[in-house]
Amino acid sequence: RLNIKSEFQQGLRVTDRPTMDVVEMVLAGSINKGIVAAITAVGGRGVGLSGKDGGMVQARKVTSLINGKTGEEDVIDLGFVGEPESVDRRVLDIVSNSDLIPVIAPIAASRWGETYNINADTFAGAIAGAMRARRLLLLTDVPGVLDKDKTLIKQMTIDESRKKIADGTVSGGMIPKVQTCIEALERGAEGVVILDGKVP
Repeated sequence: RLNIKSEFQQGLRVTDRPTMDVVEMVLAGSINKGIVAAITAVGGRGVGLSGKDGGMVQARKVTSLINGKTGEEDVIDLGFVGEPESVDRRVLDIVSNSDLIPVIAPIAASRWGETYNINADTFAGAIAGAMRARRLLLLTDVPGVLDKDKTLIKQMTIDESRKKIADGTVSGGMIPKVQTCIEALERGAEGVVILDGKVP
């Protein structure tokens, strides 16, 4: 409706300033509040937040990405696309100790105040690590990580995960998900599960 044209690099959307304004308005606004309302409707007590609230997540600009085809790191400029640099869990501790369910939009500011859009899986992984979560559940539209014969890999270690990225078993959009799993574990989460969110 706002006539903002999308530009892509390596299949990823470039977020310019006008798009960032819309992303923040939608993710931290209507979508966030819709999820909070759905939680409330089934008896929970949701509270809507973003990474900017209380300085919860500090972001830095994404300047490079792993190329899914070559496995090499490519320099890239996606505009206002960031990644978590640090997580301050104080706001989350207050919310959790109040029996509230935090619903956090993946938007965060840099130390210089620039607002960045962060991949939702990456964002969740950083928070799960900071909270020392027992489990981080990443919902997707496939059964999970598949081997080269398209059979579900039921369990992997961090080392096995890295090897499967390097040998091409893990490819495409699953690479950032598995990298998020590794980062969440290294930051302090106990375990991560990738599963099909369409299956009850």
